[in-house]
Amino acid sequence: MPQFLQFTTNDLILAAVWIFLGAQLSTLATTVYLHRALTHKAVKLHPAVVWANRLVVWLTTGIAPRDWAGIHRKHHRFSDLPGDPHSPYVHGFWNIQLRNVQYYRAEARDTETIAKYTKDIVDDRWERIFSRTTAGLVLYAALMMWVLTPLVGFVAAVLQFTLYIWLNASINGAAHWIGYQNFANSARNLWLLSLFTAGEALHNNHHEYPGSPRFSQKKLEIDFGWWFIAALT
Repeated sequence: MPQFLQFTTNDLILAAVWIFLGAQLSTLATTVYLHRALTHKAVKLHPAVVWANRLVVWLTTGIAPRDWAGIHRKHHRFSDLPGDPHSPYVHGFWNIQLRNVQYYRAEARDTETIAKYTKDIVDDRWERIFSRTTAGLVLYAALMMWVLTPLVGFVAAVLQFTLYIWLNASINGAAHWIGYQNFANSARNLWLLSLFTAGEALHNNHHEYPGSPRFSQKKLEIDFGWWFIAALT
């Protein structure tokens, strides 16, 4: 067998741990930086924390920050109504759950929408660099291939990205479709999913108080994103 196809059991174990922790880190950066700080201005992060999160988002998510913020703000403007970029009620549950990336990319191509909803976000040189999302993903995959062996690293990179995409799709799909509600809005809370999305799946709470950096509202609701923010302040 060619050397680049060889791997050990330890390589597979390390890959499994990396996939899980990597997806969790991506999700944490998404909720803390992209969602709560950049989009909703619910928390002001130290510049060093912002840069660390921007780097994680660039390397692991394939997301351009301004695009994400603009699309999410439009989602709140038309939540589960015509005009919502990724509502399961408008586009169908399985379409959002399985094809969320396609809806995201379609909305991101609407430059007028992004400009309209992100007037307060500076489109500077660094923002344009971090918007070159493919470069970040390729660099991250190369790192995984170097550490884990080429074959295992490539497969692990694909699986980590897929897991991250599925978790995000579940917020836009499942967390607007099933689960319990503390408040009278169309979003839902999914307690178990919230454990693996740094609190994002406490979505009914978030839609009631979008300007709050804390998504948990009741006892036993766990918001790791808020714990991270609280630890920094």
